[in-house]
Amino acid sequence: MERVTHDGRDTAYRASDRGGDGPTVCFVHGSGGTKDVWKAQARLSDRFPTVALDLAGHGDSDDVGASPGPETLDAYADDVVAVAAATDATVLCGNSLGGAVALWVALERDLPLDGLVLAGTGAKLSVAEPLLDALASDFDRALDLLHGPDRLFRDAPPEYTELSRAGLRECGRAVVERDFRTCHAFDVRDRLDEVAAPSLAVVGEHDALTPPAYHDYLADRIGDCERATVEGAAHLAMLERPAAFNAVLSSFLARRSGDSE
Repeated sequence: MERVTHDGRDTAYRASDRGGDGPTVCFVHGSGGTKDVWKAQARLSDRFPTVALDLAGHGDSDDVGASPGPETLDAYADDVVAVAAATDATVLCGNSLGGAVALWVALERDLPLDGLVLAGTGAKLSVAEPLLDALASDFDRALDLLHGPDRLFRDAPPEYTELSRAGLRECGRAVVERDFRTCHAFDVRDRLDEVAAPSLAVVGEHDALTPPAYHDYLADRIGDCERATVEGAAHLAMLERPAAFNAVLSSFLARRSGDSE
């Protein structure tokens, strides 16, 4: 694990490079997650070096005193820019909240990008009121809602659910609620035509949290955006079907970098 210091705090990240000469990909986790959700994507680093970070208040990164919404989104974008600059990453791949952060970086930060991968996310990320209420008052109920059918997982082994619940508990109710309220406030539907980077919108076939229609919307409104589906997966397709997710991502990166399949 490595760290980069910026804006008075440390952001932790893990890098993997097995000799790949393609663009470096920076992975951004979703609400209540950590860099560990991207462990299977390190397998790509024989072709494309990878780096996965912990956003502020998650995993091994320092927290930030930010209110939910735009202030938190800006702080998380600063984390991503700092890590990308430290590792020469030129492709961002974000899941859920991480996709919102990646989009925000593409729109609001002066970071050169060779690609933008939007996985299980959307241009607007409204959160259902029952989940917001549970996050504020009954964390156990919130975890039950998140692990309902076709939400985080479609048909993952029980240990995946156990690890997911444990990870959310370790992150803590306050940070997880801040994440979801930041998602709830996110809406860049009227700015998608400003996204200049070649993009990929990829979604789990059964994702009920950010449905396939969200990704159709991204592909229709971002000028240069491909669309892909990971079959047999829900919201965390990179965990539930890592080989299929990696194949989609690798294919996109190879085409965009002029590499051969």
